[in-house]
Amino acid sequence: MSETAINNHAGFIWSVADKLRGVYKPSEYGRVILPLTVLRRLDCVLEPTKDEVLEMMARLPSTLENREPVLQRVAGQPFVNTSRHTFRSLLSDSSNVTGNLRNYIAGFSESARDIVDKFNFDVQIDRLDEHNLLYLVVSMFVDIDLSPETVSDLEMGYLYEELIRKFSELSNETAGEHFTPREVIRLMVNLLFIDDDELLTRPGVVKTLLDPACGTGGMLSVAEDHLRRLNPQARLKVFGQELNAETYATCRADMLIKGQEASNIRFGNSFDNDQHDGERFDYLLANPPFGVEWKMVAETVKGEHRSSGFAGRFGAGLPRINDGSFLFLQHMISKMKPASDGGARLAIVFNGSPLFTGGAGSGESEIRRWIIENDMLEAVVALPDQLFYNTGISTYFWVVTNRKTARRRGKIQLVDARDIFTKTRKSLGQKRKELSVAQIDEIARLYGSFEEGPLVKIFPNEAFGFLRITVERPLQLRWEITNDTLLAVESLKAVGKLDASQREALLDALRERLGNSFATEKLAKAAMSEALESAGIDKTTALVKAVVEAIAVRDPKAPINTDRSGNPKPDPNLRDHENIPLPPMNVTFEHDPTARLKTIEYRTAIDDYMETEVLPYLPDAWHDPTKTKIGYEIPLTRHFYTYTPPRPLSEINAEIKTLEAEIQTLLSEVSE
Repeated sequence: MSETAINNHAGFIWSVADKLRGVYKPSEYGRVILPLTVLRRLDCVLEPTKDEVLEMMARLPSTLENREPVLQRVAGQPFVNTSRHTFRSLLSDSSNVTGNLRNYIAGFSESARDIVDKFNFDVQIDRLDEHNLLYLVVSMFVDIDLSPETVSDLEMGYLYEELIRKFSELSNETAGEHFTPREVIRLMVNLLFIDDDELLTRPGVVKTLLDPACGTGGMLSVAEDHLRRLNPQARLKVFGQELNAETYATCRADMLIKGQEASNIRFGNSFDNDQHDGERFDYLLANPPFGVEWKMVAETVKGEHRSSGFAGRFGAGLPRINDGSFLFLQHMISKMKPASDGGARLAIVFNGSPLFTGGAGSGESEIRRWIIENDMLEAVVALPDQLFYNTGISTYFWVVTNRKTARRRGKIQLVDARDIFTKTRKSLGQKRKELSVAQIDEIARLYGSFEEGPLVKIFPNEAFGFLRITVERPLQLRWEITNDTLLAVESLKAVGKLDASQREALLDALRERLGNSFATEKLAKAAMSEALESAGIDKTTALVKAVVEAIAVRDPKAPINTDRSGNPKPDPNLRDHENIPLPPMNVTFEHDPTARLKTIEYRTAIDDYMETEVLPYLPDAWHDPTKTKIGYEIPLTRHFYTYTPPRPLSEINAEIKTLEAEIQTLLSEVSE
């Protein structure tokens, strides 16, 4: 079926919505249209064998408890409908369409009934019946042929998604939370299977694939179709989990019709209700929602992070509460088959935030660090903007694996595909660009060749890491009582808590000492204790300390302040941070965030940096090793930046003069 035919089918189904005006708000149309589309599809699939199923059911003993497997063999499907009705026969008794429809739905196998239940369609049956719309709406659906001979499984997925896109636009929801453009999925699947052609062309091979945010199942369908083209004798068992009830039901219906195990599609939130706990997969795909907070599952996620560490899903770290992208990635990594069992590969769609958000030591940086130091990040592919329905921002594929090929080990590939696209004929939401078949092949070629060029960069893992050191300089203070320091004392919170008479007595005591200065902190403390005592104020340690700090004045000519051990105290105002490239090391540091900091390579790199970049300019500086952190970020755009020199001033001036002359000419014509 062509794209035009799919749109025509969607348009016909959409025309039913015109009959709902007044009774339903436009944002509610999907509550009727989507479940009826799924029911009509199920009906068309079962229609050729309906009579044979009913005949077999009549012959089977009523005492036979498990008749369904026998009936399924007759139907040639993993589900049946034992009601005497079809969609068409529902209309034979116009006065009882409501009862007939409920009887028809009740006749489905349990797996199919669960799908309808998730739509909560029973409520809509009552609503339609109350307004005398049920017969009209059902009769319109009878007129559309959704049989597999007319609309293939893959095309049916397109049809579902086109309807969801329309409903999402009407309700101001983001359609992209439910599905991903098919050409984008094709590219993801190509990259996911890129080094596995030989493996996937073996007869009888069986592989598993999980999408933990599967929406309507588009990624699962395209991956399955791709493998079938590579190897008709191969089998891809697909699994998914989805939070939205309606898209879950649509996905499960699609899997049921295709003969996949519909029970592999689970309902619930992957973070706090992991429906695939303990299972491991060969491949994983996901396009999780961008920038969605995880506050609702924070208690569960944080609890697992604290109690299970790396034995759970979130051992590497937790991202900011307002973006759960890295939680999805860690969840998926936990579902990968271990390398000892053949390993796994995953591809996930991110926006730019996971590349660089979070400084050294933050949750995001620690997650990037864990993935990169354990040599799991294979590549990042930059995609064009305006490629998705719900956002115009730039997006990126991350390909992560625990079974890199020999040539990729210890390296990360960056692919810049931002300028590889075709303009769409019309905008679909915010989608104004798409990838042609040739462009998908070109990006896959760039990826698979693993050769550097204008659009491909290859770096060792450590190129994305850095040591963030804290450079300190000595604290040089003198203490004096001046009009300025008196104002500082008066504004202290601790002084503000004194009663008015005490506060004034303290200020008077300090005014009597106006002009006094103290060379050491010890002398300043003694003088301030004496001033507090003379004012009749209880000289607590905290109050003395606050007043002493208020009368302190930074002075580069003052002696260096030292602690009790004689070591110089650092000046917080002069503190600086420097990023040092991570030294190369042929070692992994699995599950030990401090291991690298203990190595001689790290200490040597810092010493060399201080010697050449800091001490020649600040000879009194030193670094504090207790504050050193390791950070990781992936500045992809920086690596592909090409400097474009500005135009010469002479050229700009000439252009300005030309424009001025044109303006003068136009003005003179107006004045005439």
